[in-house]
Amino acid sequence: MLELSRQVTLPDHEIEMQAVRAQGAGGQNVNKVATAIHLRFDIQASSLPEGFKEKLLALGDQRITRDGVVIIKAQSHRTQERNRAEALARLKALIKSVMYAPKKRIATRPSKGAKQRRLDSKKKRGRHKALRGKVEP
Repeated sequence: MLELSRQVTLPDHEIEMQAVRAQGAGGQNVNKVATAIHLRFDIQASSLPEGFKEKLLALGDQRITRDGVVIIKAQSHRTQERNRAEALARLKALIKSVMYAPKKRIATRPSKGAKQRRLDSKKKRGRHKALRGKVEP
């Protein structure tokens, strides 16, 4: 069971994991041992709350297919157990990214002093540039 928060958990039967052979360099071991993990998670068929499902499907993440299936391949470690843990951690991070609404930005205005400093620096820079072009014979 994957625990996302105190209230939200995912049962193991909703997460499908399959061991496959890893790609890339690794010598003889990579050719005979299936250490990479393919994780598949169907968003629509899951027990996640509807709000989370909608936010996940609206994400522009390349790991989410058009059918609403999250596909994660973990193959950076040498053991199957560590790759499995990494795949679950990535899935957990993806779901947690939509669990909390981003903090609303409060529009602020620059102070009078900040405006005055900005104008003063512009005037100073203009005077500095004006002195460049004058060449006296």
